[in-house]
Amino acid sequence: MGRLFGTDGVRGVTGTDFTPEMGLRLGRAIGAFFGKGSRLLAGRDVRAGGDMILSSVMAGLLAEGVKVYYAGLAPTPAVQLAVRRGGYDGGIMVTASHNPPEYNGVKVIGPEGIELSREEEKVVEDHYFSAHASRLGWRSLTESVELRHGVIEEYVEAIAEQVDRDSIARLDGKVVVDCANSVGSLATPLLLRRLGLKALSINCHLDPEFPGREPEPTPDSLREAASLVVSSKAILGVGHDGDADRAIFIDERGVAYWGDRSGALLALHASRKWDAPKRVFTGVSSSMLVEEFLKPQGIDVVWTPVGSVTIARTLWRERGIAGFEENGGYIHYPHQCVRDGAMKLALMLDLMTSERASASELFSRLPRYFSRKTKVRVTPEEAACAVESVKELFAGYRQITIDGVKVFGEDFWVLVRPSGTEPVVRVMAEAREEGRLNEVVNAVLKVISDRCKGGRA
Repeated sequence: MGRLFGTDGVRGVTGTDFTPEMGLRLGRAIGAFFGKGSRLLAGRDVRAGGDMILSSVMAGLLAEGVKVYYAGLAPTPAVQLAVRRGGYDGGIMVTASHNPPEYNGVKVIGPEGIELSREEEKVVEDHYFSAHASRLGWRSLTESVELRHGVIEEYVEAIAEQVDRDSIARLDGKVVVDCANSVGSLATPLLLRRLGLKALSINCHLDPEFPGREPEPTPDSLREAASLVVSSKAILGVGHDGDADRAIFIDERGVAYWGDRSGALLALHASRKWDAPKRVFTGVSSSMLVEEFLKPQGIDVVWTPVGSVTIARTLWRERGIAGFEENGGYIHYPHQCVRDGAMKLALMLDLMTSERASASELFSRLPRYFSRKTKVRVTPEEAACAVESVKELFAGYRQITIDGVKVFGEDFWVLVRPSGTEPVVRVMAEAREEGRLNEVVNAVLKVISDRCKGGRA
């Protein structure tokens, strides 16, 4: 990761790590990157301190002679679509996505609507750490921030245009929507109504403290929503993160699925319906079932380092039909080259009606694995040791080493990678048999303990 940017934007605890002073300095650095006279669109999620951070960043932008437009509270993909379609030079989104409520952050968006590349982030960092501050005369400064209306409505309509609305409406069902008390509440229920379905909302009132659940959508955090899916006899459930660029699905039986599962299904559907190269991009944290399911269908799978910015930029450069992550992020290239939770929901409904199948029937088509995720607290030196030790442990197996090491066996896979946000090494594994899964994970944990931590767990 960079000196300032993490896996996806700049983040920190509001008022402690992320202060108004930091926001001002970051705004000036972003303004220096885009240049005097640039037009940037800004939005934010519902987090406490969002106005403080946004105001300080906008002050820095204005001081650099940037013209700022404000979209208000909105999902990140809605702001990204508006940046691209509106011909802006870029944008900023004040959000910490799936992080706990005490965090805040800033995503910097390029003119294509995609977050800046890693190389561009480094340029912003150079301006930030050199404490860039231009000396514009008072006549060169921007006078005011201009409001940009209609961002959410245009976003919802753009999604609806991508799918078969009439067929979806004939599903004539209810969809449970859990928006984590944030900005997905402003778009996803509206989209469902636009598609002719009924939205059953849970945690869809805006609250900066996220009282309903943690902002990250996982099978555990979506248990209440899953219960409502079953009790209400809904056809589907969906959970968003704090800025609604992710979506985790719950089938009609109340079973929630990680994003690599839904990503594989949707990529196949998209490859049949839209004209684009039959190629998908996914992070190494996704399951090997992605290859097992898609390759026989003539779809190439390209593995990338973890992180939506890397996936989106690679998809933009090399072209394909989709990009996705196991955390629920899905990029539908014919719509826009960024993660988009509401677009993903519309595609899932489009797939259900196209196949005339329930969500559980669709997910049952995928290969089945037992899964296990854990992490080990390490120093940077121990993390590097862990990766090298696992490479040696599985010498002779197919390995991908672009982000830690991912090992492919005949009946298992395991990923060991240093976290980009915590002082830990993450271990993710799947196997066809539970006993085999535990055997693989225990062998990995033992080699890390013995070789890298002196026998300490």
